[in-house]
Amino acid sequence: MGRLSNLRQQDPVLTELAYGYDNAEMACEALFPVVNVDKEGGKIPLFGKEKFRIYETLRALRAKSNRIQPSDIGDLDIILDEHDLEYPIDYREDEEANFPLRAHANDVVTEGIQLRREKYCADLAQNAANYAASNKITLSGTSQFTDGTNSDPEGVVSDAHDAIRKKIGKKANTMVIGESSWRVLKRHPQLRGLLSTNTKRLVRIEDLKDIFEVQNIVIGLSMFEPEIGDPMADIWSDNIVMAYVPTADKSMRTMYKPSYGYTLRKKGSLIVDARTEDGKVEIIRQTDIYRPYLLGAEGGYLISNTNAD
Repeated sequence: MGRLSNLRQQDPVLTELAYGYDNAEMACEALFPVVNVDKEGGKIPLFGKEKFRIYETLRALRAKSNRIQPSDIGDLDIILDEHDLEYPIDYREDEEANFPLRAHANDVVTEGIQLRREKYCADLAQNAANYAASNKITLSGTSQFTDGTNSDPEGVVSDAHDAIRKKIGKKANTMVIGESSWRVLKRHPQLRGLLSTNTKRLVRIEDLKDIFEVQNIVIGLSMFEPEIGDPMADIWSDNIVMAYVPTADKSMRTMYKPSYGYTLRKKGSLIVDARTEDGKVEIIRQTDIYRPYLLGAEGGYLISNTNAD
């Protein structure tokens, strides 16, 4: 073990590539942006609605200042999980490969770690049990968007905005749309009729931002293989998730700013290292320590079952 430990070294180049990895098909960070924390466990604050109260602010001459009676601040226990994958490269494979095998190994483990996180976040966001009755709807019959004549996507989204606003005082600024829902929406006659153009074309994401009044819209394109040999399945189903998520720059993110959700990651935990086994097999391994938390479900809204089977 001592010798193997000595042979195990962080690879700064591959680690930097892992940090810079960006798969446009993954939508998890739109709803659960990454925030770095110092420890794998602890507590994070859950704030109330003090900011939305009307206070007496008028002060008479020589009168005392108007003092707020602070509400109790709750907290949530957090525990992060370690995730890792490793890829073996035999020295003979490396010698015969006509492409950079170490870079390929890094891509494979990075994709695997990221896809697991995408599925983790999607399962949280699409689980109706995580939302109050006022913050979700399951469409059926003529209300499903596949019924182009009778369904009302703009009205459903407007009602979702209203539900979120009544809970947190803000409208949703983020929307993740499952690919199967997007295929229907971009052809929906109601939405095409709302376009400010006479050109016959499909609805674009930029059009949806205007129609739905949402700044950030992401299509959930990622897929996975449930079991080896099974047909590929969508991670994001025929659902739409709307949420309020702070839009601050990555460097300005903090868990103290209320949000629909965050992915809490231990600072510096995303690492790619390499080691040699038996002098013949190089192991490229990626490690990440994180956990997504749906912290403010009342700042979100789930529209389920947009398409008829």
